[in-house]
Amino acid sequence: MGAGLAGGAVMGVLFSVLMTPVIEMAIPALVGLSGGVAGWVVHMSISAVFGVVFAALVTLTPLSEFADQPLALLGLGLAYGAVLWIVAAGIVMPVWLSAVGFPMAPPVPNLSPLSLGTHLVFGAVVGLLYPYI
Repeated sequence: MGAGLAGGAVMGVLFSVLMTPVIEMAIPALVGLSGGVAGWVVHMSISAVFGVVFAALVTLTPLSEFADQPLALLGLGLAYGAVLWIVAAGIVMPVWLSAVGFPMAPPVPNLSPLSLGTHLVFGAVVGLLYPYI
């Protein structure tokens, strides 16, 4: 969870600077809220969950053979970030936003290169910090 929170914090700063509407409107709208504080709370909650999922993947699956190899974990983190970008940001989030009636719901798939960058940063931080946090 700690690595997920760290990755989420770095990613959240990038959202705040580069993609302000995402953190202030879209993310909080997933749960019927609005505003930057709500966006940060929701984003960090999701990041913690995704951090736990990463830990489960590298602990409870054959990927555990890489759990003590920092560069392999970095690679796994980057791959994990890319998968989250495709599945969570590209498909689940736009569908969810449409379902809750968010007026600016992006199209499906929503595969913005800037969003890919933020998800890769998340994955890299999670992968790098996983063995230490």
